[in-house]
Amino acid sequence: MPRCPWPKSELDILYHDTEWGVPLHDDRALFEFVILEGAQAGLSWSTVLKKRDAYRIAFDGFDAATIAGYGEAKVAELLANPGIIRNRLKIAAAIGNAKAFLRVQAEWGSFDAYLWQFVGGRPIQNSPRTMADIPVRTPESDAMSKDLIRRGFKFVGSTICYALMQATGMVNDHLVDCPRHAALM
Repeated sequence: MPRCPWPKSELDILYHDTEWGVPLHDDRALFEFVILEGAQAGLSWSTVLKKRDAYRIAFDGFDAATIAGYGEAKVAELLANPGIIRNRLKIAAAIGNAKAFLRVQAEWGSFDAYLWQFVGGRPIQNSPRTMADIPVRTPESDAMSKDLIRRGFKFVGSTICYALMQATGMVNDHLVDCPRHAALM
């Protein structure tokens, strides 16, 4: 099937064909993407996808309340885990982001309601013809990044926020000749 040109491996293709760009409204899953997109900074998404299952185990199923309580012993365990990206700053950010996530949930009722407000509650439907037509950041991702940072989140720059928006269906950036583009309209 014709598809966007970026998926290369079987894992990338499966992710593209079943997850990328599908509107996501589950708080735990949205939190997982915040952590994984931040972990991806400076690396390829393929690297993160290969480590995703190990992340789910190492980070207790991305249960934010559990992660928010991690101490030095758990940090040491994570730094020794070859299944994840062993970067002290990214691990510390995941713990801090869990705490900030819980505050957002308490304020907004759900993380979903908070994140989706940046796109007015509906996916932005783009019509890129080539990969060059897809931006790396937008005014919406700039606003999301600025507000997340204000709330204490780390590894949430505008480019990371735009990747989060693409991954979780807040924006449809499948190329127009990719069947997934029409399927997600």
